[in-house]
Parts: sequence; structure tokens; C-alpha cells
Amino acid sequence: MDYPELRAQLVNLLEREPDAIANAANTAALLYHSLPVVNWVGFYFLKGGELVLGPFQGKPACVRIPMGKGVCGTAAERRESVLVQDVHAFPGHIACDTASRSELVVPLIKDGALIGVLDLDSPMPGRFDEDDRAGCESLAAIYVETVVRE
Repeated sequence: MDYPELRAQLVNLLEREPDAIANAANTAALLYHSLPVVNWVGFYFLKGGELVLGPFQGKPACVRIPMGKGVCGTAAERRESVLVQDVHAFPGHIACDTASRSELVVPLIKDGALIGVLDLDSPMPGRFDEDDRAGCESLAAIYVETVVRE
């Protein structure tokens, strides 16, 4: 995957827009339509101690995920990316779409505070690797730079 090209595209999409929701929507759309073999790309934002669904591309999804639960809640709680080659082998996996087999979740941290996660799912086991982790972490960082903390 050409992550440097995706980073350039994302910067161009987000650089003049201050709205976090609009930027999350465009980030999810860019990744969903650019990355091969993904069936869901989207955001969950931390609200009231749980992750709440934000902009995404793909089938309808789980709306609320408790901290520490599933891949998203685990990445949020650990504040580190979690790459799962086979979600069926992940303890406590939350199956929003039963077609999903592998997952990559990147926490979104702004000024030391967790604001949410970027979640990518694939119907192919082992779809994501360390290059994807590093690439998606760099893309998430571009998004986080646009977020204005209140």
C-alpha cells in the first residue's frame, strides 16, 4: 500500500477544514475506498466513558463499545494499536459484522487525552500487517492534528 500517497491525499482533504466530524467522515471514506480488502472503516469517539460510533464506511455497526471490551475497547484502554489476524481468536471480540475476520484499531490521542479510535475491518484473515499498522497510525495522526479540543 502506498501510505505516503494516502497521507498526501488526506492532508489535502483535511488541511482547510476544522470540523472534526466532517474530517472523520472524509478520512473514513478515503481509507475505505483506497485500502484493498476492507469491509469497514470508521471512528468511535470516547463519550461518557465508552466508545460511541462516529462516521464510517461499511455495514451498520455496533453503536456503543465499553472500554476494555472487544478490539476497539482494548486498543482504547491500552492506548496502543491492536492488530488482530483472526478476530475469532481474540478473547471478547465483538462481532458487529460476522463477515469481518481481521481487524486493526488505532487509538486517537490528542494532548495526552484519548479521544477515540480508528477501526479497520477486513473479511480476510491476516489482512493487516505491521506496515498497515504504521501507515494507519500516521494517517490517524493527521486526523488528530485537525481536532480542536474543547
